[in-house]
Amino acid sequence: MNITRISRRPALTASAIAIAVSALVPVSAMAAEAPAAPAPASASAAQKDATPSDLLASTPWKTTSAVDQDGNRVALDDPAVSNFVGWAYFDADGTYTMYNLDDSPKMNGDWTVNADGSERWINSKDADGDVLFERTVPITQLDKNTFTYRVVPNADEPNVYYDIVHTKTNHAEPGTDDRGPGANGNQGGNGEYHFNNGNAR
Repeated sequence: MNITRISRRPALTASAIAIAVSALVPVSAMAAEAPAAPAPASASAAQKDATPSDLLASTPWKTTSAVDQDGNRVALDDPAVSNFVGWAYFDADGTYTMYNLDDSPKMNGDWTVNADGSERWINSKDADGDVLFERTVPITQLDKNTFTYRVVPNADEPNVYYDIVHTKTNHAEPGTDDRGPGANGNQGGNGEYHFNNGNAR
């Protein structure tokens, strides 16, 4: 004889089903609205936070080229640009020292870069600390590897100018034991940039 088993589970009513479904809605909605986890911070993000002043003070600089308003390269011993050529060391305390490429002293004084990195101001001081002159120049490029400013010889001819290009160097400041970034060949970053070897002449 076949015996049919009868389920003793209570049947769900339509209202019970509706309550169960509505109870799940807030959970799914909350899951959909949960913000994505923030991306981890990277070294490049930290570099982006560097101010223009931080960038200028981050490394020694060497004048490596000059370009006129037409894009033509100008020899560094050309009288139009030779006065701007050398090694430059901008300290975070707002002072600087510059040397000629033969390591002879050139000048020293104070410096600032404005907040948006569009201008650099310097003065030059004598041995007694008296200011000899002041100069403000437009900056056309400033990043961790390159610093370029523009010289306009005659204010009445603003269309005639020279861009003085400096690159990051490992040259030891003359008279000190200090070495710049990459002194031991470590360049960091993505390896695409090569520091000029400032101490090899």
